[in-house]
Amino acid sequence: MELILAYLGIALCVGLSGVGSAYGVTICGNAAIGAYKKNPSASGSYIALAALPSSQGLYGFVGFFMLNGHMSANIDMFTAAAIFGAGLALGLVALFSAIRQAKVCANGISAIGGGHNAFGTTMVLAVFPELYAILGLLVLILIAGTLPA
Repeated sequence: MELILAYLGIALCVGLSGVGSAYGVTICGNAAIGAYKKNPSASGSYIALAALPSSQGLYGFVGFFMLNGHMSANIDMFTAAAIFGAGLALGLVALFSAIRQAKVCANGISAIGGGHNAFGTTMVLAVFPELYAILGLLVLILIAGTLPA
């Protein structure tokens, strides 16, 4: 039972963060297609902003590598619960962070498509939701550091 709980935590960590990134990138991609129709000369800005939500999925993979080293056939319930909780926490934070970051980026892409010089402002504002995914990863790393090897 303990091993199943721990693996479920790891699966949620990778799965939820990956879904958030996939969903976020498509939100931005849709905005980029619309903006490209209005202003094709700014396609580099659209692509750069559309790629930002993909980083949360990477945090899920880092979480996998941080937690996977604690998996063994004789895992105790405390370790399994810690892995489950850390994985669920990072997964949820990364999921919502990617989606909300994508909405910021999509609005920036739309503004750039409309002829406004909004790239820098959008990048700065997009960092704020990213910060919470980074904090979620940091918490997972701290929890993993307290677990027995």
